[in-house]
Amino acid sequence: MSKVEANTALILIDWQEGFNDWDHWGGNRNNPDAEKNATLLLSHWRKSNLPVFHVIHHSTIPESTLRKEKPSGQIIQPLVPLENETLMHKRENSIFVGTHLEVSLRRLNIQKLVISGLTTNHCVSTSTRMAGNLGFDVKLVGDACATFDRIGPDGQEFKAQLIHDICLSDLHNEFCQVIQTQDLT
Repeated sequence: MSKVEANTALILIDWQEGFNDWDHWGGNRNNPDAEKNATLLLSHWRKSNLPVFHVIHHSTIPESTLRKEKPSGQIIQPLVPLENETLMHKRENSIFVGTHLEVSLRRLNIQKLVISGLTTNHCVSTSTRMAGNLGFDVKLVGDACATFDRIGPDGQEFKAQLIHDICLSDLHNEFCQVIQTQDLT
């Protein structure tokens, strides 16, 4: 029995090969189980015959590892879309800017979103905030997201786990409900 209602879509954000180059993104990624948890979510959605939307970043920078025509711009193997699942390309941090995602969701009468992806403090956070502002009921699966260490403007290093935790704390009860994979599968 599914723990997810029929009008709920799974949104998978930026699960691209290019994010496997940890040094490029700041090193030390948190949550090594994020892909496994995202794969569990995807498997559950597929078994329940619920809608899945894959949204990946297609950078405007030719040298970027997140260009759709590069191998590093492709979706990681466990999360590759099936033929009946929607794949959209974005060029901004939000999954709603420059895509037809909102229109697609509204046409399908989808009111609830479950979000997983990379990175917690960038595209996941931006998209979750916008989804909440657009009136969607959002569940953000915290253990199916991850981020990397960052260097602040003053040169101070911030660890990935701290960034992840603060980001989830900022989003919870304001733009979404932060949950865990086991809450849905």
